[in-house]
Amino acid sequence: MKEAIVFGAGNIGRGFIGQLFSESGYAVTLVDVDQPLLDALNRRGEYTVRLVTNEQSEEVTVGPVRGVHARDVDAVAEAVRRASIGATAVGAGALKHVAPTIARGIERRAQAGVTEPLNVIVCENLKGAAAILRELVQAALAAGDRDFMAEQIGFVDTVIARMVPPLTPELRAQDPSLIIVEPYKELPVDRAGFVGEPPAIVGMIPYAPFAFFTERKLYVHNAGHAVLAYLGYLGGYEYGYEALADDEIYFQARGAMEESALALTRKYHPPAGALLANVDDLLHRFGNLALGDTILRLGRDPLRKLAPSDRLVGAARNALAVGVTPTHLVTGIAAALCFDHPDDPIAQELQARLAAADVSHILAAVCEIKPGDPLFEMVVARYREMAAQRAC
Repeated sequence: MKEAIVFGAGNIGRGFIGQLFSESGYAVTLVDVDQPLLDALNRRGEYTVRLVTNEQSEEVTVGPVRGVHARDVDAVAEAVRRASIGATAVGAGALKHVAPTIARGIERRAQAGVTEPLNVIVCENLKGAAAILRELVQAALAAGDRDFMAEQIGFVDTVIARMVPPLTPELRAQDPSLIIVEPYKELPVDRAGFVGEPPAIVGMIPYAPFAFFTERKLYVHNAGHAVLAYLGYLGGYEYGYEALADDEIYFQARGAMEESALALTRKYHPPAGALLANVDDLLHRFGNLALGDTILRLGRDPLRKLAPSDRLVGAARNALAVGVTPTHLVTGIAAALCFDHPDDPIAQELQARLAAADVSHILAAVCEIKPGDPLFEMVVARYREMAAQRAC
């Protein structure tokens, strides 16, 4: 049986990529540091994915699988040697920890004379993640094995759009390997990142050029979630689906997503109606009560989400660049500046900085929006309007 290796057995590794690899005929090795989870995987040799919508719930068994601890370098490197396909889903900050082990596996492949390419799909929320991982692995390789990597190992960017809520402590106690997800099953990948022909993986769609899908995920999907979260918080809601049921918030979120969709349409010229269909699909999925997505999870870390190229400011700049006025995206930026959730230390840091300096200073320091920038007056006016209404 063909073998696959997935670094990270969490929401995406287990809840999405492991399922797709298994359904494509691979035996899956999941690498993680969560020993109780690894023990549960190895006891059963499989795990359960629960697909949930507002209408129904369906359970899918994923197997055969096995779990290997990330610190067992020898076992992980051997799994890399045997693998025909791989993926990482460890979080961007952990790539530096998995790169040396991937390098050890590549060395074994070179020593064994393996001629089958190994492509690693890099499922991290980080722009250019595949190139970053490639550089980290290359730096950990002996000089003599770098040519082998260049010829035989591909690092592939993707965007992950499946929504996976955290497992409750009660459900985890019952079954640490259980994962609850939405049924959405599309995995767009960068065709240019593969060595050789992309393998046939359920749900995987290779595209070139890939930038359109990266921007669609960040500036439509993530931007919509952010506007929903920040306006939902100001409206006193706890869950994203509750905010979505508020007509005013719904139309603000939809408006922001449509502004981005129009900008991407002018920039990339996809088939007519494709992006509006994507907006409709996303809003339907955002309303999935069974996922229980909280406002806190969707909105936490506003400093990162207000960064110059991220989902709100980046989307607004993208819109302005092609002549689209980002009215609703600007509302999202202003609402993000108001986000002071008590359980988010980054939100509290943002509010402390706003208390110590004028909003114009924060816009310059956090968002790189400065006086004279077309966004500056729009955001300042909207923020002050919301503050005057006691929204923040």
